[in-house]
Amino acid sequence: MMNLRDELRAAVERAMHAVGLPADCQALLTPATKAGFGDYQANGAMGAAKRAGSNPRELAQRIAAALDIGELVERVEVAGPGFINIHLSRAFLAARLQAVAADPRLGIAQAEHPHTVVVDYSAPNLAKEMHVGHLRSTVIGDAVVRALEFCGDRVIRQNHVGDWGTQFGMLIALLEERGATGESVGKTALADIEGFYREAKGRFDSDPAFADRARDYVVKLQAGDAHCLSLWQSFIEMSAAHSEAIYRALGVTLTRADLKGESAYNTDLPVVIEELRQSGLLQESDGARVVFLEELRDREGNPQAVIVQKADGGFLYATTDLAAARHRARNLHADRILYFIDDRQKLHMQQIFAISRRAGFVPETTTLEHHPFGKMLGEDGKPFKTRAGGTVKLAELLDEAVERAARLLEERNDALTASERAEVARIVGIGAVKYSDLSKARTSDYVFSWTQMLSFEGNTAPYIQYACSRVTSLLKRAGLEGIAPTTAPIALEAAEERALALKLLQFSEALTAVTLEAWPHLMCAYLYELAGLLMRFYESCPVLKDDVPAELRESRLALAAVTGRTLRQGLELLGIEVPERM
Repeated sequence: MMNLRDELRAAVERAMHAVGLPADCQALLTPATKAGFGDYQANGAMGAAKRAGSNPRELAQRIAAALDIGELVERVEVAGPGFINIHLSRAFLAARLQAVAADPRLGIAQAEHPHTVVVDYSAPNLAKEMHVGHLRSTVIGDAVVRALEFCGDRVIRQNHVGDWGTQFGMLIALLEERGATGESVGKTALADIEGFYREAKGRFDSDPAFADRARDYVVKLQAGDAHCLSLWQSFIEMSAAHSEAIYRALGVTLTRADLKGESAYNTDLPVVIEELRQSGLLQESDGARVVFLEELRDREGNPQAVIVQKADGGFLYATTDLAAARHRARNLHADRILYFIDDRQKLHMQQIFAISRRAGFVPETTTLEHHPFGKMLGEDGKPFKTRAGGTVKLAELLDEAVERAARLLEERNDALTASERAEVARIVGIGAVKYSDLSKARTSDYVFSWTQMLSFEGNTAPYIQYACSRVTSLLKRAGLEGIAPTTAPIALEAAEERALALKLLQFSEALTAVTLEAWPHLMCAYLYELAGLLMRFYESCPVLKDDVPAELRESRLALAAVTGRTLRQGLELLGIEVPERM
């Protein structure tokens, strides 16, 4: 999409080429960070001058003189050793914002040439309940998916769940002991999926006879034994239903149709091995089949060995992941394949990508993107656990978020009815958990804090949700129902109005950061800054006071309305609801 920053970057680079600089010289355009230094700053002249052996300030002045941006810019200044400060025209900002305010999509055009994007995210283990370790992949992946679809791409969700292997042999063995049938699996295990798994794992580790039976059941399951498959399928359905309930509570768009578990690739695994052999990549090492990667060497300089089939004929996670990449490129015809998998899997993903390229499973025209994320930590700086040191179940975390939000709302607003408070508490509590995660840089660990995430101040969901509700309240007091596109003329007389207009026109820049780089935290930062500018606008620019002229009143109502729509749209792309009242 072409946004304001892209327009300016292109104009500066045209000017750079016009003064004789090479075509690969870049504008290095960034939003200005200090008042008085313009709205955007181009910093490319200094690097270009070094290459050309010329004076950077003189070169910057030549570039500024060659700039041809029409009515877009009010003035251009050269500062310091060669910074080009660009001040946008107030008239241009008003005209552009008026067009955005009248557009149901806030000026965001859908892609003319949409991509097919396969997104691998969430990926719980269907033998267990979802826990906090699944939160980051789930909410970050879903935010990126929503943004991609909003921009017109065809998105194929792939919930690559763990639904195969030794763990299910253990579960089937325990189900068999209890005389379970396919119809009674739910009664046998549903009451406590996690407890049932722990019991099966304990027996597997301590009882050799049970472990042998579990391994036998794995063999039978993989061979298609009807009884084992019936028990397995019933457990999968039960566990998948649990995950779906979590997704509904979280407001995540994953459905049963998006499940693509490890079992789906079972018949493809021998084919993957054969194609690796035909491509000359397969070697034997101690009976196992291995791919050696020259491009990934260990500390001693030896090529890394990736085992794709064990000596006993069994397959590994790597084999399944190769089959999945192959399927996504060949059968789903992906232009991009995005993986939201934690940062501990960085080496594994590098190996999968390297083999997929060398074997021809994924062509060079398809991008393979691992978007890793850090851990959720407790306030003690250690991995987030229960007080007893156990894993925090995601369902219990969400219930607690809603309960805490309800108590907070009871203290803040006694005008809400009990049913209204319950609904607002759900929206605020779930939104706070999601936003707290999404607002942190994806690659960083972050500290989970109830106090911080439910605060009505700072970069939190409640703060931005409250800003949205203030716009709704203002428009209702003005006799307007809902926040709809408007064609009312917009004038930017006050500095606070101009600052708000400029930030509104940068919405597409924040959206691009999500769709191209998978950085939802930049959308969060944008919404927080926008909400802050809205609050300053409220404080400095009266809207409904009797002494405000009618035209100015309509302009400010339009400015508030488009701000409210942008905040709501941004939160919606993050998967966060907005209550009408708070």
